[in-house]
Amino acid sequence: MGRLYGVGLGPGDPALMTVRAVQIIAEADVIAYHSARHGRSIARSIAAEHIRADHIEEKLVYPVTTETTDHPGGYRGAMEEFYGEAAARLAVHLDAGRTVAVLAEGDPMFYGSYMHMHKRLADRYPTEVIPGVTSVSAAAARLGTPLAEGEEVLTILPGTLPEEELTARLAATDAAVVMKLGRTFPAVRRAFEASGRLDEAHYVERATMAGERTGDLADTDPDSVPYFAVAVLPSRIDAPRPEGADAAGTGEVVVVGTGPAGPLWLTPETRGALAAADDLVGYTTYLDRVPVRPGQARHGSDNKVESERAEFALDLARRGRRVAVVSGGDPGIFAMATAVLEVASQDAYAKVPVRVLPGVTAANAAAARAGAPLGHDYATISLSDRLKPWEVIAARLRAAAAADLVLALYNPGSRTRTEQVGKARDLLLELRSPDTPVVVGRDVGGPSENVRIVTLAELEPAEVDMRTILLVGSSQTRSVLRGDGRQIVWTPRRYPEV
Repeated sequence: MGRLYGVGLGPGDPALMTVRAVQIIAEADVIAYHSARHGRSIARSIAAEHIRADHIEEKLVYPVTTETTDHPGGYRGAMEEFYGEAAARLAVHLDAGRTVAVLAEGDPMFYGSYMHMHKRLADRYPTEVIPGVTSVSAAAARLGTPLAEGEEVLTILPGTLPEEELTARLAATDAAVVMKLGRTFPAVRRAFEASGRLDEAHYVERATMAGERTGDLADTDPDSVPYFAVAVLPSRIDAPRPEGADAAGTGEVVVVGTGPAGPLWLTPETRGALAAADDLVGYTTYLDRVPVRPGQARHGSDNKVESERAEFALDLARRGRRVAVVSGGDPGIFAMATAVLEVASQDAYAKVPVRVLPGVTAANAAAARAGAPLGHDYATISLSDRLKPWEVIAARLRAAAAADLVLALYNPGSRTRTEQVGKARDLLLELRSPDTPVVVGRDVGGPSENVRIVTLAELEPAEVDMRTILLVGSSQTRSVLRGDGRQIVWTPRRYPEV
């Protein structure tokens, strides 16, 4: 029985082949490599000086590359059939006791064709994979800039992804490399622009090979881009700011919602805004949810100084800083967006750009944990009487209850507010059945998450604090104990005719 090798050749310069790769090619009986129908193989050209006249060469010629195919299974069917036939050809040599080296540009297990042979043969024959320098590493080296540093996240993306998916992933990551350009380049460029990252992006073509080209992605002619090119978003740490970024009036404030808890609740757009900021401003509890990044200033404060916090953020932006104001949940629901916009409406800050990015709300998070209690019309009311009189709260509770709306009750209680939950419960019992389902969601998404379903009559005010949200059902809301032992709540979308 022969031995199979997947041999990584590096990004193109033969001098970047590893010593082990050269050894394996020298020892092999059979040299296999992929090519298009024109017969030229980049892999073979990289290893050419190490291929002898007595080597058996197996050309694995793709039946289709960019053109269409009349194969009944389409492109995927044609390629699957080809890989099966190619593996069978190599198996003949392996069964005859010959050593087979399959050449692969870059690294054999990184977006390469070798892996299709590996999946079909490695469980039947002794196999070794020889790693190689990837095009990603070569591109970063040619640009002469760090690709990822410290705790930064590097994302590798194929340009063949849908444009909206590319946009979301580029917005969410610290550093990125987009591969497989060529015909995908126009969509890839639009994704960089839509994600706000185009000015940071570089272009690298045929890194370490003849015809190598580098430049800014924004200035690259789409008609000139081959398949063997990548788009690179390098490390943001110590990256130069755009020209004039420290001048007055060039900063901005982005108000972001971090959802009810940690990173799992962040949107891609929010992740991107947090990563791009020079300064983070917010209530310390919410700032603690955001990873620490080198070079990024953090300004924590108490939860009761919203206007001062907003003015501080706007003043930083007026001086040219990119500022993210960090809020819990959704910033527009009983949170920091209102405070920032109120201060931003003053003449002194009228020219400071302000954006608000949405987040997962506490109500949505608790509802999802319990089932679908917000499946029909609902009202959102804060029980805090710190900024509005209790009489206003009571009137709104009565109106919403009389309209038979499901209620999402925010800010139900705190150390200094202990009576509101009991007063709201008693008021609602005048208009709702005692059996009305109530979702009590505490620290949803956090380490001490506790979501319970009780009846309105059973609601115990002493068990409710500032980290709790209450979802009070309507007359149509149903609570059911399922066969798996889980109790769920939902409100039907269809309302009975009156």
